[in-house]
Amino acid sequence: MLLISGSETHKDRVAQHKVVIDAARAAGAALLAYTSAPGSLTAALADDHRGTEKVILESGLPYTLLRNSWYNENYTENLAPVLEYNAVVQAAAEGKIASATRADYAAAAVAVLTGEGHENTTYELSGDTAWSYAEYAAEVAKQAGKEISFNAVSKEALAGILTGAGVPEPMAVILAGVDVSIEKGELAGTTGDLSRLIGRPTTPIADSIAAALKA
Repeated sequence: MLLISGSETHKDRVAQHKVVIDAARAAGAALLAYTSAPGSLTAALADDHRGTEKVILESGLPYTLLRNSWYNENYTENLAPVLEYNAVVQAAAEGKIASATRADYAAAAVAVLTGEGHENTTYELSGDTAWSYAEYAAEVAKQAGKEISFNAVSKEALAGILTGAGVPEPMAVILAGVDVSIEKGELAGTTGDLSRLIGRPTTPIADSIAAALKA
């Protein structure tokens, strides 16, 4: 069974997840895989994941923790404002992100669910190459054929920008907090777990930028 973490907007995600975990245990699931957050992540976004992992370990079920790092799509699905304002605005300074695509992480889940020997194992899943926001801006500029700058701002400023764009304030604060973790290097790890599980290199951010621009 694969438990994909619920919406961050749910008031109590751990309780929501526990309902599923209890049902899996009652049904005698042979394995419970869960899409968690990187073990190195200290941002508030990770709190519900750590709580869910605790419930899973206490359940006694055979488990696999799929600690997914950040997704390429977190950035490539939001290219419109970058292209409109010719700027990438983030609060991570020179911090780097070892991201991969949703399809890469999904392929890892498939490998675990259809393979053997993954019981009671934790995988730290991330892209093969870490990149900075400055490098991301340069790649978008190269592919779009226009100047794109990287504007580093404070976490408070970023939260204000996100709120102004319509993101609920609690979520804006959480997302800004993730950038603080990125600045600290908490999402820069390249463990190789993901590429080993899927049997191929992970998708570079440049490929995802190209696909987004084409779309």
